[in-house]
Amino acid sequence: MTHSDTFAVNASVSNTPSLTHSQYAALKVKDAICDCFRRKTGERPSVNVQSPDLGVHLFIRNNRATISIDVSGGSMHKRGYRTASVEAPMQETLAAAVIRLSGWDGERPLLDPMCGSGTLLCEAAMSYCRIPAGFLRKEWGFTRLPDFDSNRWKKVKTSAEAAMRPLPAGLISGSDLNRDAVRATRTNLNNLPGCKDRIRLSEKNVFDIPAVGNTAIVVNPPYGVRLGDRESAEKLMKEFGDFLKQRCTGCTAYIYAGDRQLLKKVGLKPEWKKELNNGGLEGILGKIDLYASPKPQPKNV
Repeated sequence: MTHSDTFAVNASVSNTPSLTHSQYAALKVKDAICDCFRRKTGERPSVNVQSPDLGVHLFIRNNRATISIDVSGGSMHKRGYRTASVEAPMQETLAAAVIRLSGWDGERPLLDPMCGSGTLLCEAAMSYCRIPAGFLRKEWGFTRLPDFDSNRWKKVKTSAEAAMRPLPAGLISGSDLNRDAVRATRTNLNNLPGCKDRIRLSEKNVFDIPAVGNTAIVVNPPYGVRLGDRESAEKLMKEFGDFLKQRCTGCTAYIYAGDRQLLKKVGLKPEWKKELNNGGLEGILGKIDLYASPKPQPKNV
């Protein structure tokens, strides 16, 4: 960078008793960069927190500091489709992990009956449509580096975008009893290419849904740690387990619980469980196969 470029410093500090304020640490790095330029050129670069030409990241842990250049231009977990939200949304990368671990490939429908702001539905749509995770990102940090090859970057983008495909109407569906959540979900899904108005959404209580068959059910129920209370979360899980047993034979359910003890309240034995953390909460994803009941055999007379 030169003195005419802008920059910003982001800092993270942990397990360092002598330095507990991340903003102070960032300030010291900012001052050092400015002082270095002032000594060499007599001028200093300016700080631009919103859209810097160069991002600098400072990570301090156990009294050891690492300074690095931000080549992504912001947190990679932010896909760019979530322009509307409700309380305590699921992190995009966690939702992507849930969809990938489910193995869903679009061969059968996918349903999220407690969709919130639609993060699981968006990640399912991105997976099926082969939308690159950073497709909606408008700026990348590496494009400002001196060795950036714009022609090679165009080839990478063109190749990835050529593999994208539209979403078949009705393949993915979702619902929520909260009207604002349904609206947020529709807004976010419409931000994805090839997905506008292709996903069925409804304002509905999960327990008002009629029988569901041959469907992948992917859900992140409210679990009481951040929303509501523990007793209500346990009751919801038990009732959801009853819903699965009574109305979802022939389906496979993938349930993410931010509190791993809550998964037991469903009352169904998971085929497997995977530990997945969400914003510091130790959660778990369980796969539950809901086999169809065998038809009764006629009795010999």
